Amino acid sequence: LTCTVRASVNFNANQDAETLYKAMKGLGTDEDSIMNLLTSRSNDQRQKIKAAYKTLHGKDLVSDLKGELGGKFESLIVGLMAPPILYDVTSLRHAIKGAGTDEKVLVEILSSRTPQQIKDIIAAYRQEYDADLEKDITGDTSGHFERLLVILLQVRGQILEVKGYTVRKIALFNAGEKKFGTDEEQFITILGNRSAAHLRKVFDAYMKLAGYEMEESIQRETSGSLRDLLLAVVKCARSVPAYFAETLFNSLKGAGTDDQTLIRVMVSRSEVDMLDIRANYRRLFACSLYSSIKGDTSGDYRKALLLLCGGDDA
Repeated sequence: LTCTVRASVNFNANQDAETLYKAMKGLGTDEDSIMNLLTSRSNDQRQKIKAAYKTLHGKDLVSDLKGELGGKFESLIVGLMAPPILYDVTSLRHAIKGAGTDEKVLVEILSSRTPQQIKDIIAAYRQEYDADLEKDITGDTSGHFERLLVILLQVRGQILEVKGYTVRKIALFNAGEKKFGTDEEQFITILGNRSAAHLRKVFDAYMKLAGYEMEESIQRETSGSLRDLLLAVVKCARSVPAYFAETLFNSLKGAGTDDQTLIRVMVSRSEVDMLDIRANYRRLFACSLYSSIKGDTSGDYRKALLLLCGGDDA
């Protein structure tokens, strides 16, 4: 198992609902009880607790949590209560419909999710907002960045393995160094339309041909959101956990913390591949994810993040 959050073995939804109710009623809130309970249940179990809470107390658990908690700790706990696909859908909606487009969220979700998850996200987005995710994205983005996002949305479901990737490499190489500016379209089509396993072969062939990594080409030849998206696609094709280790490192380094990204990644990967992310973090940055979070956050927010992190790889 590569996740840090797992289903509780002797699960009792009613009992958990009572524990949460007690933690919130009366004066003061028992934050420790809330975070210890919710980080030691699977998302599926949290949905059952939510239903039991409604049955027992006639109230919405998430609304009650919002009423009792605040700030970043609240965002984290409320995030844990959302079903994963809905969490992605809500994140995308806010990214598109908020003040200015939050490209970072579009890049992270669309380049890292599996083909099946992308399909589910598109369907859930339509159900939740009675809107077409692709239309909303194209209405809010432009150029090659928009084009690659659309390819990722459309193709992820029906990727075909293609032989003769060396030929494509030469095409990429020509598109790249020699005249990248004029042929970004070709670059984008190849990166957007291939499975991860196929892309890894492409990168190896590219390295042999060009003498440096695909990422270096992208860094040199592109900029802005398009560069971020191309790099994310390449990194996720190589290793999704390494991509998230780097995303977390960037959210924690420097003067301020990018809490939105930190929360989104810790919530969405805790039940997927957090142990792999931790191992990659240790390998890439010579310190543990645990120590980085500990040094950069505080209070209940820090405690809850460390519970999701699940251990220190010192």
